Amino acid sequence: MTVGEEKFTREHLLEVHPLTPKLFTLRVTRASGFRFRAGQFARLGVRKPSGSIVWRAYSMVSAPHDEFLDFLSIVVPDGEFTSELSQLKVGDELLIDKQPFGFLTLDRFADGRDLWLLATGTGVAPFLSILQDMEAWQRFERIILVYSVREAAELAYQDLLRELPEQEYLEGLGHKLTYVPVVTREQVTGALNGRITQLIEDGSLEQAVGLKLEPEHSRIMLCGNPQMIEDTRLVLKKRQLELSLVRKPGQVAVENYW
Repeated sequence: MTVGEEKFTREHLLEVHPLTPKLFTLRVTRASGFRFRAGQFARLGVRKPSGSIVWRAYSMVSAPHDEFLDFLSIVVPDGEFTSELSQLKVGDELLIDKQPFGFLTLDRFADGRDLWLLATGTGVAPFLSILQDMEAWQRFERIILVYSVREAAELAYQDLLRELPEQEYLEGLGHKLTYVPVVTREQVTGALNGRITQLIEDGSLEQAVGLKLEPEHSRIMLCGNPQMIEDTRLVLKKRQLELSLVRKPGQVAVENYW
């Protein structure tokens, strides 16, 4: 980087879609030189009226090959960042750090047969990026996305998930995906009801999928609120499913999401 060169690019908002009063999706332009691996996140910046910049980390929802960047965001009441972000309109400027970050990527696992993606809330974002990239489909025989929210209206990108297995580039591979929506605060047809830990402990999740969570075959990614991750890790540890580290390969990879 040359002296005086900015560490970020100036992008512009292409689309904003509110899902609920507290949840929205956004699409922004993407600099031609911005490269990332599916599962990574970017630092987004918004300018406050004072001229200062506030930065926050957001996982890419979009695929590494897309010409745009998609993000999923909640509105934090009186939040310094999201209160500004949620007010942006199409055409407004959004700053994006030139360097992607994060290690919730498939190279965390050396092998495995079944890929489990367990998400709460906006933690689904990196998994949507992974599902739109070819690596997961080529490496694993089964891919299970478990997406937990409080109310059904918070289930984002349902059209994408419905249409994904039919995409031309996944010809002959779409059958590998099993999507399990989970809604905790209301009963919804076609969705499981209960916390992810509870669904693992009582066997409901494995029964719904038709697969066992086991060290030999299961590779598990967790993304969402820190309490869910901590609790789920403990439940998985009882089954000898351990965190995957550089010097000690395991079956579990995690990313806290606020």
